[in-house]
Amino acid sequence: MLITSTDNKKIKELVKLKQKKYRDIENKFIIETENLIKEAYIEGKLEEVYILENEELSFKVDCPIYYVSENVMNKIKSINTSKYIGICSKKDSNEYIGKRYLMLDKVADPGNLGTIIRSAVAFNIDTLILSDDSCDVYNDKTIRATEGSLFRLNIIRENLEEAIDNLNKIGINIYGTDVAKGDSIDTVNKENFCIIMGNEGSGISEKVKNKIDKYIHLNTNNVESLNVAVATSIILYELDK
Repeated sequence: MLITSTDNKKIKELVKLKQKKYRDIENKFIIETENLIKEAYIEGKLEEVYILENEELSFKVDCPIYYVSENVMNKIKSINTSKYIGICSKKDSNEYIGKRYLMLDKVADPGNLGTIIRSAVAFNIDTLILSDDSCDVYNDKTIRATEGSLFRLNIIRENLEEAIDNLNKIGINIYGTDVAKGDSIDTVNKENFCIIMGNEGSGISEKVKNKIDKYIHLNTNNVESLNVAVATSIILYELDK
């Protein structure tokens, strides 16, 4: 089937998914590029694919495929070079899985969040917990920065104070990060932890600080602080050694 009109009902519904409120209502989100579509399909999250006419995916998918004209693709894509659009079901969770947790307190930049998700998967984090006011996991910039890792990580979004209480009940050690104080990262129990990373500008909120068991820090050379995605990646690497 070739869709040539931007007034097509399915295209209008797809375009709405560019807005967070519609992603939340429909429980769906948009992905672009073959790599992301393949990752979503492998993880069972792919629902539909839209392909530019005269193009083909390099792999087979068992879901509805729609071909679209160039003007329709221009309407729905976010990346100038896109030839493929996927529609996925959201991967929300409320399960506390594993013993290695990462918690993000009001991380605001989608690129930072995407990079952190990618590092969390690379360094064997079991569950990522996001504060209610952290940026949207399903923002297109976040999704692209994850490079497909989004589909391989258990992610919870909830009030962090409640999340810490829940982690305390299952015996998880709560560690905060601070550039000016704290023990060496070598003192962290690598088998059982929750590392809390704060907002890019203001760090960890006071209410969350009150629930931290212990602070850790990274030794740096003449640098007051690191980008939150960089710092998180280094910490997770050290904890996975």
